[in-house]
Amino acid sequence: MTAELFFLESESERRSPENSLFHILPVPYEKTVSYGTGTAGGPDAIIASSQQLEAFDGISLPLEHGIYTHKPVDCSGTDTEVLAAIERETASILAMGKIPVILGGEHTVSYGPIMAAKKHFDVIGVVHFDAHADLRNELDGSEYSHACVMRRVHEKGVPLVQIGIRSFSMEEQRYRDANSDITCYNASYIYRENCFSIDFPEDFPDDIYISVDVDGLDPSVIPHTGTPVPGGLFWYDFFKFVESIPASKRIIGFDVVELAPAEGSSVSDFAAAQLAYNLMGIISRRMK
Repeated sequence: MTAELFFLESESERRSPENSLFHILPVPYEKTVSYGTGTAGGPDAIIASSQQLEAFDGISLPLEHGIYTHKPVDCSGTDTEVLAAIERETASILAMGKIPVILGGEHTVSYGPIMAAKKHFDVIGVVHFDAHADLRNELDGSEYSHACVMRRVHEKGVPLVQIGIRSFSMEEQRYRDANSDITCYNASYIYRENCFSIDFPEDFPDDIYISVDVDGLDPSVIPHTGTPVPGGLFWYDFFKFVESIPASKRIIGFDVVELAPAEGSSVSDFAAAQLAYNLMGIISRRMK
């Protein structure tokens, strides 16, 4: 149904890729989910719900900068083939000087754009919102499971800031402890210490990619996701963290993943669309 829709085209005429700052790349990939299913429908649901958003985000008009929606990535191949395709598409967006916005799909898809960004900018860091650390070496025999994506990213020399984590294994805790370039803001710490800003290490890169697994937010905010772990971030708390990124750093792209749309309810779809649009607003205002 939404294959022909552009993100938020209800509020504006379509623009060309050249005249659009934000490039939406839908990636309906779902192959390694380990509990709830449905993430393949995430991109379509977000784009459909975006038609109900207001162009004015309460502060500015991100839509004025242009939002171009690409055709969905073909996810019929192997995991490595799909990730390579995502990387190629993202690389072409970055080469145009644009901001890639990846809509998943399971969290595995984030590896592609992050690798494209690393090759383009050379040195980048990732700010990762999630209920899970995603630092397992493998799960169910796959090194490209959604539960392993940040392990694969980190192994490529990308430092991490992880926010909202509240479900992780002993293996993942040991990996975090052994790597000083992984900064952790577990959900329990955030609410115990009333901490809603990022204190970046001095050597953290200036070019930042944001990866948002929607289960990083509390299930009362976004209930429809593969593993809705209680005790997550609330709406405005999430944006406090994003807004705390210093002006000296540049947000070069982001993804919103792991939405699993539920028939008969659009609450999570709309929230994910609003979240993506609000991030576009933050990025566009920082560029002025």
